[in-house]
Amino acid sequence: MRDQAEKLRQLIMDSKTGSNKSHDKDSVKSKTRVLAVTSGKGGVGKTNFSINIGISLCNLGYKVVIFDADIGFANIDVILGVVPKYTIADILDGSKDILDILTEGPNGIKLIAGGSGIQTLFNIDKQKLDVLIHQLQKLENYADFIIIDTGAGLSNTVLNFVNASDEVILITTPEPTALTDVYAMIKTLKANREHDILNVVINKARDSVEANEVFSRLSKVSNKFLNIKIENLGYVNDSKLVMQSVKNQDPFILSYPNSTIAKNINEIALRISGSKQATKKEFGISNFVRKFKSLLMKEDT
Repeated sequence: MRDQAEKLRQLIMDSKTGSNKSHDKDSVKSKTRVLAVTSGKGGVGKTNFSINIGISLCNLGYKVVIFDADIGFANIDVILGVVPKYTIADILDGSKDILDILTEGPNGIKLIAGGSGIQTLFNIDKQKLDVLIHQLQKLENYADFIIIDTGAGLSNTVLNFVNASDEVILITTPEPTALTDVYAMIKTLKANREHDILNVVINKARDSVEANEVFSRLSKVSNKFLNIKIENLGYVNDSKLVMQSVKNQDPFILSYPNSTIAKNINEIALRISGSKQATKKEFGISNFVRKFKSLLMKEDT
């Protein structure tokens, strides 16, 4: 773990001095993009999506960190088949640096395990908040993407993560209950006015026809009654390979790279990497931290 942290520190120093030649196509290193992956209800495949899209972005050459922020069901480490030695709780108590708690996953992806530290995060005092802010900002010079896998539903915990993030990816399925719940999430996020555009992925779709029909209905309702634009980020086919990969603790994009679902994920990753939303002037970890701190302070008033 110490060797890994030292390597990450060297990468950060390289990026500061310009010796990191990753993404030479960009003359200036872009800020980290913070993506919140969320849903209106559980069981729609949010965590599996987060893991596989993260690995796909890694395969495109980006540095990706997944933050497991699901309080009740933090299980990214289980699905990846890794055992985190430390969690965010070790940052909050001051015993570890954020680079020490990063857990190595497949294909270069990194994991920040939440554990009990997530609950502590929402009862945090100013001193610990300042420690966390300082630690998170270290990743600005390391990660291209931070993917926050939130809990499901409309709790303050979930909404704070989503509202503070640069971009939102809503996961739903064609099931009526899932669509009802994701519409409730869209309505809530509209009221909070933090995001002009919300990205939607239709998971467990029978085929592209069903996925497009489902998105079209959701888009029309959102536009008519909420006056908000949702973006069709793509879809993922319903497949037994997903459950098989979970049992094997091996993400399907690695165990079944030529499958239709792997191709679905890769197409979405390409859309994310080329998104026009990435041209926003205010995004990055510093912006996320500022907004997150503001949201926590509002809860105290």
